[in-house]
Amino acid sequence: MSPVKRQYDASARRARAEATRDAVIAAARELFLSRGYAATTVSEVATSCEVSVEYVYKRFGGKAGLVRAVVARALEGSGSAESRSDALDADDPLALIRGWGRLSAEVSPLVAPVLLLVRAAAAQDPKVAGLADDLDSARRRRMAGNARRLAKAGHLRKGLTVQHATDVLWTFSAPELYDLLVVRREWTADQFGDFVARGIAGELLQT
Repeated sequence: MSPVKRQYDASARRARAEATRDAVIAAARELFLSRGYAATTVSEVATSCEVSVEYVYKRFGGKAGLVRAVVARALEGSGSAESRSDALDADDPLALIRGWGRLSAEVSPLVAPVLLLVRAAAAQDPKVAGLADDLDSARRRRMAGNARRLAKAGHLRKGLTVQHATDVLWTFSAPELYDLLVVRREWTADQFGDFVARGIAGELLQT
């Protein structure tokens, strides 16, 4: 009787692949923040994780792709920020916006330094400027979705347009605001989240 072949465990292979990807993202974030965007090379990221340069290019597409992956991971916090935002109850506008404030307090310490790093590098490199604009456009699209959600639920103050609401949300989610209040003025993350929630509610909601 021939021996029974053991079934290939694809789940273990996927777990190892995800662990490797996570390690590369973590290493890229550390190097970007410690050395700067321009000084960090794909080769250094690969070496720090004991993977090949080819692996990094294949999985991330180069340095710009690494930045996008770092930002996407930072936005997840302890879980996908977008999905958690969508899960918040839209029937209670104050509760919804307080939830957004809590999310800002959670993800801003992770994502704001990276966005500011890219913006600073963009001043010296036109290619990086394109990346910075792409990341900012993506943030604005997320805020536009939140604005449409408020409008659809009838929560926007009379006379406000979705575009105006998007501008307000885009401003309160700006990494520069986090830098001013938390990094420079040493507010706590909770103070920052409360400020964001109060500011959005005061500007956008029906009184």
